[in-house]
Amino acid sequence: IAPVCWMIVLGDALHNFIDGLAIGAGYSSSILEGASTALAIFCEELPHELGDFAVLLNGGMTYKQAMFFNFISACTCFLGLVMGLLLGYATPAVKWIYALAAGMFIYISLVNMLQEATEMSVKEGEGSIKKNLKTFALQNVGMIIGFAVMFILAIYGPEIRI
Repeated sequence: IAPVCWMIVLGDALHNFIDGLAIGAGYSSSILEGASTALAIFCEELPHELGDFAVLLNGGMTYKQAMFFNFISACTCFLGLVMGLLLGYATPAVKWIYALAAGMFIYISLVNMLQEATEMSVKEGEGSIKKNLKTFALQNVGMIIGFAVMFILAIYGPEIRI
C-alpha cells in the first residue's frame, strides 16, 4: 500500500471532522442553518469521497480495505458533529467554526482543484488557441457562478424563510 493512501485517509479524517464541526454549529443555531450546511457539505463530499476511493484503490488497497478506511475516516464527521453542537450551544464559537470550515474549503479548492484544472488545461492546451480559450472560459465561468451564488446567499440569506 502506497504511503499516499495513509495521507489521504488521515487528511480525510481531519477534513470530515471539520465538516462535522460546521454541521453541528449550524444545527446549534437553527434547523434551517444546520440543514443548509449539511446539504452544502454533502454536495462537496460526494465527489470528494469518490475521488479518495479511486486514489486508495490506485495506491494498492483492495476494494474492502478502501471501503473500510474510507468509512473510518468518514466516522470522524460524527465526532465533529457532537463537538460542534456542544460548542455551538455552550459558547459563541459558531462564527469561529464557520471560519475554520471556510478556510478548509478555500484551501482545498485553491490547492487541489485549481491545480488539477490548471494541469488539465496545460495538457489539453497543447493544441489550438481556440481550445485554450474555451478551457479558460469554462473554468472562469464556473468560478464566477460560484462567487455569484455565494454573494447572493450572503446578501439575501437572512431574508430566506422556509
